[in-house]
Order: sequence, then C-alpha cells, then structure tokens
Amino acid sequence: MKLGFIGLGLMGRPMVLNLRKAGFPVSVWARREASLAPVTAAGAVARASIAEVAAASDVVFSCVPDAPQVAEVAQAVAEGAHDGLVFADMSTIAPTAAREIAVQLNARGVRMLDAPVSGGEVGAIAGTLTIMVGGEQAAFDTVLPAFQAMGKSVTRVGESGAGQVAKACNQIVTGVGVAAVAEAFNFAQMSGVDLARVREALLGGFANSRILDNHGQRMVDRKFTPGFKAWMHQKDLRIVMEEAHAHGLALPAAAATTQLFNALVGRGMGEDDSVAMLKLFEAMSGGAA
Repeated sequence: MKLGFIGLGLMGRPMVLNLRKAGFPVSVWARREASLAPVTAAGAVARASIAEVAAASDVVFSCVPDAPQVAEVAQAVAEGAHDGLVFADMSTIAPTAAREIAVQLNARGVRMLDAPVSGGEVGAIAGTLTIMVGGEQAAFDTVLPAFQAMGKSVTRVGESGAGQVAKACNQIVTGVGVAAVAEAFNFAQMSGVDLARVREALLGGFANSRILDNHGQRMVDRKFTPGFKAWMHQKDLRIVMEEAHAHGLALPAAAATTQLFNALVGRGMGEDDSVAMLKLFEAMSGGAA
C-alpha cells in the first residue's frame, strides 16, 4: 500500500517515521525543507505538490491544525485523485466540518475517513496513539494496517464524523481531568502538603486515573514543555462548545474548563503543555507560577 502524508509537525513527523519503520512507501509534501529533512532521511519521497502526493498514493493522510487547513489539503488531494483513493484526516476538527469535507470528496470519487488521535507527541513517537475513526467500513479495512503502524488502539466508531465526535468526548474528559488534577494539586500546595505524596495517595483510591498518573507526575516534576500544547486543547474545546451550541446541549463542566484554557492561553502559556493548568491555578491563588 502506497501512502502519502501531509502535515509534518509535532505529531505528523513521528507518525511518518513509524510508517516507514513498518515498511510502507510514503510520499510527502511540505512548504519548508526543514520539515521534510527528517522524513526523507528515513526514506520518504518528497513530491512537488499535494496533488502529486495523491497521484502517487493509495491513501493520503493529513495532520494539520484545523478545519480550514483540512479543507485546503482535501481540495489539493482531489486534484490528484484516482480510482480507489482514500483520504484519512488525522487532525482534530469539528464533526460537522469532517462530514462536509467527506461529502465534497465523495463527489470527486475520494473516500474519506476522519481519524483523530489521542496520545500526544509521546504516543506519536512510540507508535502507541489511540485512533478514533469515522467513515465507511471498506475504507477503514483498507487503511487499518497503516493505522496499526501508528497506534496501539484503533477503533472504527461509526460513519463519517463519528471519529471526531469520539475525539471531542476525549477532549472533554481529558480537559476536565487536567483541570481537576491541577485544582486539587494547587489546593494541596496552598495547604502546605507535598504534591508527590498526595499523588501517591490518590493513585491508590478511586481518584486513580491515567491523567492523575501521567499528567499529575508532570505537574509534580513541573515539566511544562509540550507534549500537547495548551492552545491546541483550547482549540479542541472551542470545537466542543460550538457543537454543543448547535445541538442545544448544556456542557457545564466542559464550559468551565474551556474558560480555564482561555485564561491559560491568555496569560501567555499557550505554547506550554496543558499541564501548565497548575501554573494558572497558582497564579490565581497568588502562589508560585
């Protein structure tokens, strides 16, 4: 299976490297030579345009910031389309946007999968991403071996847009979870209690979670380098709240957490990992930031 990949950033670059490790031929395109160098050194072939990537591939992946960029890539992919081509977008965008792009591509003979991921840069490097997929079963079956080279958990959730709905749910749970751990840890600090011992105690009870384990340890160690940048989580929660508005849904916990991420980014910590939420609580409490 010949693959293409557009979007060689924090996540996309290690994903391409894992596809190459698995033996897949991969065509790539990027605006900057510096983005191409690490993957071409691993055997990926640089093409002159996205359309040329599509023409040389059975499946084209994309991993870009938001829906406008996905739509731009999809349009270029359609220009190089051929019979049987699948476009698998691994960005995080609104479910409604994913469905609209899928309809447009289908009219051009291209099948689309929305396949957002969870696991951050660490998961992308390790090839242990969680991949949530929406789209037709046949297209999913075609792409599954490539997904498995990038992730350890690959689930077809349902039809077009379903992958993005699952990712939105993921971002609610993880966002609220990060905020809860940061709030609890700040409370412990302000009470004069050691964070490492609090975390150890909580891991033994019903408060135990992967967020407390992983993100909690990063807060204890004050490791705020991304990971998963705070502005990205802010963007994802914006998508959640826009979808909730469209459906007339109340999401009070997600809404409060969105405001916290707005404040985190507004205070200049958008390039930090989302665990910098602890610094926001510290600043609001008058503690060390």
